[in-house]
Amino acid sequence: MFSLCMRGFSPGTPSSRTARSEEDRDTLWDAWGSWSECSRTCGGGASYSLRRCLSSKTCEGQNIKYRTCSNVDCPPDAGDFRAQQCSAHADVRYQGQFHEWLPMYNDPDNPCTLKCKAKGSGLVVELAPKVLDGTRCYTESLDMCISGVCQVGESVIELHCFHEEFPLISFILSFIESQNVHLVGLTML
Repeated sequence: MFSLCMRGFSPGTPSSRTARSEEDRDTLWDAWGSWSECSRTCGGGASYSLRRCLSSKTCEGQNIKYRTCSNVDCPPDAGDFRAQQCSAHADVRYQGQFHEWLPMYNDPDNPCTLKCKAKGSGLVVELAPKVLDGTRCYTESLDMCISGVCQVGESVIELHCFHEEFPLISFILSFIESQNVHLVGLTML
């Protein structure tokens, strides 16, 4: 048995005024686009969908939404995702020299910037303002960086893994999302 914890849902039928304003708000947007490719092939990544505001005024709500993807373990020889991003800068001169870059982990202030340390020296450099989507914010956490911001907590990733394995749950969750109900957790009983 499972229980869904939702925000924005109240039992009963919404008033026609509330229902109408929700409908009006959504008509200002174009349909959601298809989902992008996953940012990673394993280890947990992110995919996004975009929509366009059709109004000459500002539209209420977001024009982008994310979901987790590729939530399967990477093979042992795949290497660390943050380390791969640092290594990609090895062919770029910094202060006139080439460096072998090693990742810096667990920055409490900016976990989604790509900070790397030059091997054999104390030189630490921010090589990119943001890591690639799907990079873990911290080594011992399921939180991931999406568009330069640490988000998508443990419950969302676990929920995604859960409903990928159970198509009926996936269908139910898709229906709930289509009704503008925001899922904030799933509890197994």
